[in-house]
Amino acid sequence: MTKKNVIFNDPIYGFISTPNKDVRKLIEHPYFQRLRRIKQLGLTHLVYPGAYHTRFQHAMGAMHLMGLAIEVLRGKDIKISDEEAKGVYIAILLHDIGHGPFSHTLESSIVHGVTHEDLSEMFMDRLNVEFDGKLDMAIQIFKNKHKKKFLHQLVSSQLDMDRLDYLKRDSFFSGVLDGVVSSDRIIKMLNVKNGMLVVDVKGIYSVEKFLISRSLMYWQVYLHKTVIAAEFLLIKILKRAKYLAQKKEDVFGTPALLYFLRQKVNRVKFEEENETLERFSKIDDYDIFSAIKVWTEHTDLILSDLCQKMVNRKLFKVEIKDRPFSKVRIEQIKAKVIAKLGIERKDVSYFVFTESIRNSAYDPKEDKINILYKDGSLLDIAKASDQMNVSVLSRTIKKHVLCFPKDCN
Repeated sequence: MTKKNVIFNDPIYGFISTPNKDVRKLIEHPYFQRLRRIKQLGLTHLVYPGAYHTRFQHAMGAMHLMGLAIEVLRGKDIKISDEEAKGVYIAILLHDIGHGPFSHTLESSIVHGVTHEDLSEMFMDRLNVEFDGKLDMAIQIFKNKHKKKFLHQLVSSQLDMDRLDYLKRDSFFSGVLDGVVSSDRIIKMLNVKNGMLVVDVKGIYSVEKFLISRSLMYWQVYLHKTVIAAEFLLIKILKRAKYLAQKKEDVFGTPALLYFLRQKVNRVKFEEENETLERFSKIDDYDIFSAIKVWTEHTDLILSDLCQKMVNRKLFKVEIKDRPFSKVRIEQIKAKVIAKLGIERKDVSYFVFTESIRNSAYDPKEDKINILYKDGSLLDIAKASDQMNVSVLSRTIKKHVLCFPKDCN
């Protein structure tokens, strides 16, 4: 490897080259290197043992696909300047830089009112200062403020480089073959019409397969009932640890983790206090799980019990239904848990709770996937497809979840 052309060997695409020196410097930055220590699929390895790949790998893969997409569009006489190409490279490279450890569980437990997309924007703004404004174009594209809307769609839409990579990558590492998509075929069929990203009609079947694969991956991997059980357990652990920390009780943690446990951290705190984002950049999967291992022996019986369940994979039992669970059933389970664990009623919500999950492979109300016909006309994929599956996948499916200890049924 040389500084002029750094090459990464990726198990999905083979050799990935970095397009320019600014991208290479961003990859080498501590903010981006942190993504090596954050698993792409959080706790999914508890179900699929191979799912240990990282957000670093995903970001590099998405950047690689972006290079292919730029090449294809330029080959169809779509004007993309070198500055715009550099901007869209950086935008896709940094699109997940705001993710915390274990994906979305952190957003539901120790930070409030701020999403990983919000944090990605904050990190990009911070890096832009450090890089003397070289991220201006990338930030415009990321925030959808650039005049060429298709550049933003390549980064964030219902058929973007992010989704094309994570479906293929997550399928590979989980071993669930239903997620395999023909990313090469789809990218070769990309085009631009009226300033918006579209797909040539010859690619319609590949897009159909992409949407079906995405739906299957959600039910089989991302929303697998055991994965859900693990993620909800982690949320309960972090909420209990935060509750104890704010009561000034002794709770082990790295300095960065304790910062978020001991106080309420919201969007305003991130925006007004520079140190908050810097501390967030120090947190990764290792901080969280190291703390959980220590908390298995905490004097607080609720925290120690929850952490023992996580470390030893004694996860909650999960029931999933199309309709809400009856209050009578929930109260019966709560009574058993209170009696068995000897806890107060106010604490039973750590062990018995209901949630809801949603799956929508395609939302025609959002940024549509438009099919470009040879006569120049456009049609939404949901209407253009001759597969009933696509129209079905356009509906949001909501399911209700009940979690409780397995020995308290």
